[in-house]
Amino acid sequence: MVADDLTYTWADFILRVSRLAGMLEGLGVRRGERFAILARNTVRHYELLHAGYWLGAIPVPVNVRLAPPEIRFILEDSGCKLLAVEPAFLDLLETDALEPWRKNALTIGDPRYEVLLAEASPPPLDDPREDDDAILLYTGGTTGRSKGVRLTHKNVISNGMQCVAAMEIRPDDVYLHVAPMFHSADLLGTGYTLRGAAHAFLPQFSPKALLAEIQRARVTVMMASPTVIIVTLQEPDFDKYDLSSFRRLFYGSAPMAVEWTRRAMERFPRAVLQQGYGLTETSPILTTLDADQHVAAVKNGNYDRLRSVGRPLMGLDLRLVDDDDNEVPRGSVGEIAVRGPNVTGGYLNRPQETAHAIRDGWFHTGDLARMDEDGFVYLVDRKKDMIITGGENVYCTEVEAAVYQHPAVHEAAVIGVPDERFGEALLAVIVPAAGQSLSADELVAHCRGRIGGYKIPRRIALMKEMPKSAMGKILKTELRKMFTAASPAVPVDVAADAPTRQKVDLK
Repeated sequence: MVADDLTYTWADFILRVSRLAGMLEGLGVRRGERFAILARNTVRHYELLHAGYWLGAIPVPVNVRLAPPEIRFILEDSGCKLLAVEPAFLDLLETDALEPWRKNALTIGDPRYEVLLAEASPPPLDDPREDDDAILLYTGGTTGRSKGVRLTHKNVISNGMQCVAAMEIRPDDVYLHVAPMFHSADLLGTGYTLRGAAHAFLPQFSPKALLAEIQRARVTVMMASPTVIIVTLQEPDFDKYDLSSFRRLFYGSAPMAVEWTRRAMERFPRAVLQQGYGLTETSPILTTLDADQHVAAVKNGNYDRLRSVGRPLMGLDLRLVDDDDNEVPRGSVGEIAVRGPNVTGGYLNRPQETAHAIRDGWFHTGDLARMDEDGFVYLVDRKKDMIITGGENVYCTEVEAAVYQHPAVHEAAVIGVPDERFGEALLAVIVPAAGQSLSADELVAHCRGRIGGYKIPRRIALMKEMPKSAMGKILKTELRKMFTAASPAVPVDVAADAPTRQKVDLK
């Protein structure tokens, strides 16, 4: 562990983890019970996760960006016995929603914490069955109430081993935890632990903080969302940092425009790029577009390949199915269904949702995709995000790829909004590039020749920033709320040739 001014050997780390397991036991946490962690990316957070594994207790990392009532829901839904809180979030315990948890809270890293740890005796190392729960991760709640995803020891370790092979993980790597540790993306670190690589931590993201940590800790690998990468590439002082140790940039959680992929390859000339796709329910990685495929795509001018999320990891079965769970032909759009050792067995306290998602041993992801003849997977949309306008199916990601090619566009999201004539109309919500502006007429002209006429957004809304998840994923559920509410707030520009010519104000 390489954390700030602390450097722990694996022996140091394991000693602290074993004593911390004893400390948790002394505070009433037993094997098979759950305890919550409310903390940023720190070595203390990582110790608590592994202390749970040691004890046979189940850690429940909590999104630090949630409101107190949402945190309380997770604590109650999971039946946690203890809440470990980083000092930065102690004020949350003063709210009415979390008042009942004050007596069951443990402040991470304070003097009492260290005294209890020093006095604790390590309990015997738990010997779990492979199908015992290892960690409980709550989905971000982007589609409604969040769900607790039960990941077993088999799930987590299997994906760790799959990633060791796919990412060519080495013992001399230094893996930087950029993705929030309450998010499934952080499980990518499992492979680095299995190989005995080092870990560094980024508690709070900013481009300067990220670049400084790569330089300080001699980081070799990180996983980051496109949002983090794009903002970092635009840092004015980028070239002032020593990034010579950095050798692999793994990106995922959302698509990244090809233009930014190429720019990242230019700005990190010593590093290779690799993309991954997955879900919390798959621990998390399912597919990867590896470094050689990135290089070949650029060398051959096959930029469409960079829009692929790659091919399935070893040990996985992946197929695309229709609404009746029949496999669709290559090139056709279907829902991604998977099975393998890294796939969850279901959700906590959600038997109906578990039965809906897992049918005949296959987990249905809710993601629509197509697969080419070489087995490369191309995401086209979330099943719930597909827009039906005038009887035509429109996949938002295809439209967004065209919109992103406009030089005035910094970020874009396409959603469906109610339309009396066509049922749904396409609205492009755009964050303009610095100093740029854009109208609906300009956008329509730009999209002609790139996508079919029925796919072109005739409405445009400009925003200063997008609502996003902790991983930087644009929250379309929030955009839909904003632009379908009754009270007018955000001006929406309508193209002159749009079927509905009247200017409208939608929230």
